[in-house]
Amino acid sequence: MTNLALYVQLEARPGKEKELADFLTNALSLVEAEPATTAWFAMQMGPTTFGIFDAFDDESGRQAHLSGEVAQALFARAPELLADTPRIHKIDVLADKLPR
Repeated sequence: MTNLALYVQLEARPGKEKELADFLTNALSLVEAEPATTAWFAMQMGPTTFGIFDAFDDESGRQAHLSGEVAQALFARAPELLADTPRIHKIDVLADKLPR
């Protein structure tokens, strides 16, 4: 059962929306190398508002993701791509339906 998740809200710097969307799309290949990340979604909720939702079975998986390649790349490019600091929300999952 997936027990934990992260929701990260991202606000693109004006004029950087396409670059942020491309960054998130390309990040999938990095996440695929993370066996403890059971689900990962990159999304766009509005013209400049983006997000990442990912899920984990346990805290060690969540921490591995937070210190993994996607997080490192995102924070390295944050000053260029983002209008504000990413807002990271740690979530407890109450129920899930995922292919296994």
